[in-house]
Amino acid sequence: MKLAALAAALNLPAPTQTPEADVTGVTHNAAWAEPGSLFVAVRGARADGHSFIAQAQERGAVAVLGEGLPTGVQTTLPYLQVPDARAALADLAAELHGHPSRDLKVVGVTGTDGKTTTSWLTRHLLRAAGLPTGLLSTAGYELPDGKLRQFPAHFTTPEAPQLQSILRELLQAGAQAAVLEASSHALALHRVRGVAWDAAIWTHLTREHLDFHGSVEGYFADKRRLIEAAPFAVLNADDPWTEQLRGVAPQEVTYSAEGGAADWQADKVQQSGRGLSFRVHSPLGEFAAELPMIGAFNVANALAAMAAAAHLGATAEQLQAGLASFGGVPGRMQLVRGPAGPQPRVIVDFAHTPPSLEKALQTLRSTTGGQLWVVIGSAGGNRDPLKRAPLGEVAGRCADQAIFTEEDHRETPLQDILAAMERGAREGGHSNFRSIPDRQEAIRYAVTQAQPGDTVLLAGKGPEDTLERDTETVPWNETREAEEALALRRP
Repeated sequence: MKLAALAAALNLPAPTQTPEADVTGVTHNAAWAEPGSLFVAVRGARADGHSFIAQAQERGAVAVLGEGLPTGVQTTLPYLQVPDARAALADLAAELHGHPSRDLKVVGVTGTDGKTTTSWLTRHLLRAAGLPTGLLSTAGYELPDGKLRQFPAHFTTPEAPQLQSILRELLQAGAQAAVLEASSHALALHRVRGVAWDAAIWTHLTREHLDFHGSVEGYFADKRRLIEAAPFAVLNADDPWTEQLRGVAPQEVTYSAEGGAADWQADKVQQSGRGLSFRVHSPLGEFAAELPMIGAFNVANALAAMAAAAHLGATAEQLQAGLASFGGVPGRMQLVRGPAGPQPRVIVDFAHTPPSLEKALQTLRSTTGGQLWVVIGSAGGNRDPLKRAPLGEVAGRCADQAIFTEEDHRETPLQDILAAMERGAREGGHSNFRSIPDRQEAIRYAVTQAQPGDTVLLAGKGPEDTLERDTETVPWNETREAEEALALRRP
């Protein structure tokens, strides 16, 4: 696309310098620039993108966009000035890829916990209803072929250029719908700007990422952006924050798994070794549902997914069949298979906030006859440090044995994180914990010390494929670590 045409798409005057230059891509990372790139100079928390203009030009960038050249910075490239560089990055990415979301039915999912499970359930229900559907979640992205792929960068939601590229890839692969997990960072930083939403799902809100958002209110305001952008909202009637979301979208439905007044409700919930069974009351009528998942909290996720899928045309019969055939989510209450013979039950789950960890442990407590173990860490770096002590308290209170360990501690000294978790457990009156800094060693200790009939929850990492230690990022596979730990047990 010509530079002048891109400028016009942003309602900017045509540049006087090389307006006919061909723009073939857009990026805010100078190291990713290629011949034909438009480089967006974003002013970040740690660096100003204008400092990397020369690097982008050396790699072939043909123009620069930013919020104004800083004093002393010059460039020979055409410079487009905008009030918000990140918003422009998203708008340019959507324009260059031909606005692929306009040709898809797109469901966005946001909230603190439950986003990934709800996203996977929604994707599965839409496919069961005959709609070829793609998925973008924390675990990666899927085309309609069902093969899980990894994002170009390690984000819950990729940056706008990568996201728009994936949406275009979905279209080319035959997708008619897509389900996107929209994190608060992605919403605040305009990564999902330019997506034409058809429906938005709200799970619920608890304390998280306050280092970035500043306050719970700021966190909520950024999450709310998804509801504001969608024509149809699926809202959790059991979440106190939902009251501030009522009437924001032109159309809405509510759901409740706790007996509240809502359009979609569930009752007669039962748990067994095969999963969950419950009765659904909905605008489509009443029907029985079977869901092969651990955890009664997944009933709420199922209701949300069903409400969104029904909005896009799924019938009650298709929803019933879809729930019954759901294969689960990698790293979400995932049962690890070990060698034959008596073994402890080992579960991998992404729970990494105090509320989600408590829910996971309470769920497993109700389905185990032996001791309940948990291996848990807390992220470092720029992540919210105030949840570390509460994590330790929850682990000490809800498990019989708690092992504190590493979880992406980045530049934060690991001993500081472990000390905060230990303090939380002690102040809660618990002494059933120990710290093992190396995560592999911690997992092997818990799995080999647990007895047959015990349950070991490996919490916090879930499906993530890296572990961040100081400035080093190493490959990681929690499920494989669990399998290897089980194999080390003596017969």
